[in-house]
Amino acid sequence: MDDTISRNADTWLIIPLYNEATVVKEVIVEARSTFRNVVCVDDGSSDDSVAEALAGGAVVLRHPINLGQGAALQTGIEFARAQPGAEYFVTFDSDGQHQVSDALAMVQRLRTEPYDIIVGSRFLDGRTNASALKKFVLRLAVLFERMSTGVRLTDAHNGLRAFNRVAAGKLRIRQNRMAHASEIVAQIGEHKLRYAEQPVHIVYTDYSRSKGQSLWNSVNILSELFIK
Repeated sequence: MDDTISRNADTWLIIPLYNEATVVKEVIVEARSTFRNVVCVDDGSSDDSVAEALAGGAVVLRHPINLGQGAALQTGIEFARAQPGAEYFVTFDSDGQHQVSDALAMVQRLRTEPYDIIVGSRFLDGRTNASALKKFVLRLAVLFERMSTGVRLTDAHNGLRAFNRVAAGKLRIRQNRMAHASEIVAQIGEHKLRYAEQPVHIVYTDYSRSKGQSLWNSVNILSELFIK
């Protein structure tokens, strides 16, 4: 077994999955070159996502109906925590936007530094090419989260996170949809989890843009901030 895979046998990648049959197998195969333990939570997909995730080598759990990304993450965290030897957990997207190298660096920090959770940030270096609208909305979200939770992050809505068993045992995601990101930030403050940020490269691919993902995520974040 590759030394990197062996060293990370105590780590689980948790991937919420909804209608990503086009790309999810490739995402999982690449991830499993570093992290052998991958659990996908299929959230009521209507395409071949489940078959593709299984073909990539992931454990697949299924929600019979679409509940939302927050619910999928909570299901995945509960499953991963129950696995023998599980010490570290990474939330990772199924659409190819997250980088395995960033996830590995975040887990390494948990091993060597006194933190419970490392949160990815698009704004600590210049690698991520987000649109002006996306940057505006995300910075607005950051200000809101700082005022409402006291947790000082530069990117409050980044789905790439790594955390240890302490944090995994404290997090209880009850907001099923986009509001789960704010809920996680609030719980970091509520439980006084030791946190830091990690610069990460989020790749906005032609595939993700073709789904209108970036624009709709911005709209959803604004709705979460002002309607919740």
